[in-house]
Amino acid sequence: MRSLLRSSVRFFALIFLICSLSSCSAGMTSGLETFKSGDGRYGFFYPIGWTRIAVKDGPELVFHDLINSDETLSLVISDVSDDIELKKIGSPLEVGERLMNNLLAPDGGDRKAELIDANARDVDGRTFYDIEYLIHLSERDRHELATVVVDHGYLYTFAAGTNDVRWKNVEDLFKRVINSFNFFI
Repeated sequence: MRSLLRSSVRFFALIFLICSLSSCSAGMTSGLETFKSGDGRYGFFYPIGWTRIAVKDGPELVFHDLINSDETLSLVISDVSDDIELKKIGSPLEVGERLMNNLLAPDGGDRKAELIDANARDVDGRTFYDIEYLIHLSERDRHELATVVVDHGYLYTFAAGTNDVRWKNVEDLFKRVINSFNFFI
């Protein structure tokens, strides 16, 4: 009887340990779902509970939170010359300023933007520029994170944003999402 009790206790202790370790290992992908492009070229993680929406004549992909529709994720893919490398376009700061001035807050518009940070990182031989913005809108401020990369004649701009009030709650999540963008081929 004692031996049966010991083996039962060991069994349940082992199950508890396995469950504890598996929940700890989720780390990077905890709270995230996987997206992979139809052609298998690229993929990323996006928050659980977000939904993809179709935007005519807009970004390649747009996702938004069902509860807080102000929280968005988008991917814009632009043609560039096959021989263009990201470093030839400019430094992280220069590319960040160009995006800010041409797309986020063009002259004459009602938006103002601040470039908060711009850095380069290398992943599997590709250079990514990670850029952070604060965008001042008439009704509120908005925080945006983006990563920019060139691959096989295309410029990919992957961005996540929310209103500035929610930023502290989702900053770490958005950084994991932005850093998850990668190529498979």
